[in-house]
Amino acid sequence: MTIRTKQLYGHIASIFLFVSVDSTTLTRSIEGDTHVQYCIDSIHRLICWVRLPILFSSPGELIHLDARFSVFNPANGQILQSFAPISANEVDATIADAQNTFNSGIWSKAPAITRSKVLARLARILEEQVPEIARSESLQTGRTIREMNAQLGRLPDWLDYYAALLRTRQDFIAPTQGKLLNYVQRVPLGVVAQITPFNHPLLIAIKKIAPALAAGNSVIVKPSEQAPLTVLEFAKMAAEAGLPPGVLSVIPGFGHTIGKVIVSNPLIRKVDITAGTETGRVLGSVVGSNLAAYTAELGGKAPIVIFDDADIESAVNGTAFASFVASGQTCVSGTRIIVQNQIYDEFLERFLSKVQSIRARMGNPMNPKSTMGSVISSRQLERIEAMVGRAKGKNRIIAGGTRMTGKSDLDGFDFSGGSFYPPTVITDISVEDELWQEEVFGPVVVVKRFTDESEGVALANACKYGLGAGIWTTDLSKAHRIAADIEAGLCWVNTHHRNDPSSPWGGMKESGIGRENGLEAFEAYSQSKSTIVNVATSEETRTTDDWFADGSEMRRYG
Repeated sequence: MTIRTKQLYGHIASIFLFVSVDSTTLTRSIEGDTHVQYCIDSIHRLICWVRLPILFSSPGELIHLDARFSVFNPANGQILQSFAPISANEVDATIADAQNTFNSGIWSKAPAITRSKVLARLARILEEQVPEIARSESLQTGRTIREMNAQLGRLPDWLDYYAALLRTRQDFIAPTQGKLLNYVQRVPLGVVAQITPFNHPLLIAIKKIAPALAAGNSVIVKPSEQAPLTVLEFAKMAAEAGLPPGVLSVIPGFGHTIGKVIVSNPLIRKVDITAGTETGRVLGSVVGSNLAAYTAELGGKAPIVIFDDADIESAVNGTAFASFVASGQTCVSGTRIIVQNQIYDEFLERFLSKVQSIRARMGNPMNPKSTMGSVISSRQLERIEAMVGRAKGKNRIIAGGTRMTGKSDLDGFDFSGGSFYPPTVITDISVEDELWQEEVFGPVVVVKRFTDESEGVALANACKYGLGAGIWTTDLSKAHRIAADIEAGLCWVNTHHRNDPSSPWGGMKESGIGRENGLEAFEAYSQSKSTIVNVATSEETRTTDDWFADGSEMRRYG
């Protein structure tokens, strides 16, 4: 075993090493810490190259470094794990190693069936560890354990989908004229970079990683510095499933430093991000200068258009889910609720009752009965407060509107130690108002009336974003008409936030470029390679293909 760098990152209670490993395993124990012992005994399986604030000066001896950043539990402010910063040179070295791995062909040229089997094994390993990973996800995001168990239970589907795709997809023969055989294959891009957010740390990472690995790329992932832990654990699982070293590298750090270094590296052939629109613009300009491919899932401000023929109870329940799952921290969060006049009052009364019920049952996010968790950080809490504060006096706040303190009625959990904001509902809103136009990324919604279809569609489209939208109606003819007219990459009818590995996911307008999921994502992580073979006999070729032959006979050009 060779340690590639002395600097190793993470927290002593959960140790990962930045290593290149041969078949030898390190078996020396560190007295008194069985978790460290387990990790060191298992280090030959790791490709999760994460730096720890530790130096190994000799086997078993730990020397701590000072500089680090920390991952906090936003529900109580406690530190979960700390990391030391990574230098630009180390990032570049990791990317160079990924390029060397790609060039070796160990994964990039492996048979499709080989890649399929590894992804399928990884799906089964992940499946077994969902309860443990869900707990980590809840701790680092503040989201409820109920949400995390439900969401993470779906993640093996993405790995299974791309494993199946590798077994079933076909390349094709182009109908080229003449005695030519023109076969067209999909080949990998090379080293690709992915920058993932805090709100769905592992879901969004796997949505990107699965097609990238299926296509044969080497993958560099920079998870959010606020929630990197489960992505790091996933990389360990990938090694256990048989993914070769150098194929998947996870580098935690800040986006404005580490992220920028990664996307600026000329070896990176594609960048795939989920982020805010301004971040997307900044990184896009860097990616463009390197002539690399780019996929960006950016901001959103999803309209929920509720017609007077909707089933009101279903619409209330669906809108509450759209608005307040993940504490409103999703890019498809239903933040603009547009209700037809005839049912406006009844809908609002029932919706407020639902909001009150959600608020009353908030508690410890680790409590399976808790309805909604915290937002990601005190900084995000302050941003939400500021945006709602600017609406006071101009708009009418009819539910919520102030940060949560005191004890939970559900379980006595103290909200004061964390970043909790209640479900908040605001009316008397103008389409020019900040809360109509800008993404809050918190549990804050605005409600507005409309009269007829044309006004409903106009209000839905009166925003610079176009990622998701919801329509509630029992008239399916109307549903199809409205869905066709709404400017959004995703449009749900009588449901919301449904996601599947086969279903393309991405936005219009300022909500991004490109698509996740499905065959479209696989093709975005690969490129076509056209091979044209002359199948004519040598005699015929000498006659037909000598362009500079004597005589005036016509020859084919192209």
